[in-house]
Amino acid sequence: MRRACSLLYQGIARAVNDHYQTFDFDSWSALSASLHGERVGLVNRAMRVPRVILLVGYDRVPKRHVRFSRFNVYARDRNTCQYCGQAFARNDLNLDHVVPRSQGGTSTWENVVCSCLRCNRHKGGRCPEEAGMKLLRRPFRPNWTPFVLETWSLRRHREWLPFLSTVDAAYWNTELVER
Repeated sequence: MRRACSLLYQGIARAVNDHYQTFDFDSWSALSASLHGERVGLVNRAMRVPRVILLVGYDRVPKRHVRFSRFNVYARDRNTCQYCGQAFARNDLNLDHVVPRSQGGTSTWENVVCSCLRCNRHKGGRCPEEAGMKLLRRPFRPNWTPFVLETWSLRRHREWLPFLSTVDAAYWNTELVER
C-alpha cells in the first residue's frame, strides 16, 4: 500500500477503480475523499487506499532478490513445523538451524526451517538425525517473493479479483516453447 501510494504520488502509476477508470494522485485523492473504504491519512485529508494501480511506463521489470527474513522463511514453509508437519500461528513457531550453529551451521536459506517450540526443544543443539527426527523437506532458497503467495491466498481484495483469476494465472505461468 505504501509503495502504491508513493508511485501514484510521483506520477509513475495511476490508480484504477472498479470501472477500470484511471486516476492520477490529485484526482484519486479528490474522488476518494467522498467514497467509503479503507483510507490512508494525508497531511490535509484522507485518501482511499489504491488497491489496483497501473504503471505509466517502465523499461524493464526489476529482478528482486528474495530477502532472507523470518517472514519469508515462514512463507516458504507455510507456517508449518518442518519436523512434525503441524501448522501453527507465527507466534508459536521459531526458526531452527538444521545443522546447529554450535556444529558450524550457518544462517542461510538452505539451513533454516520453521519449527514448533516442542520440536525445537526436542532437537536441541543436535542435527535432526542425532535427535531421531526427520525433515519434511529440505530447506531451499525460494525464487519467488511472498506477494506471489498472496495471489493464491484467501486474503484477496475485491478490487483484485478481475486480475487474479486462475485462468489468467495459467496463461501467465505456462512455459513458452522456444523456436
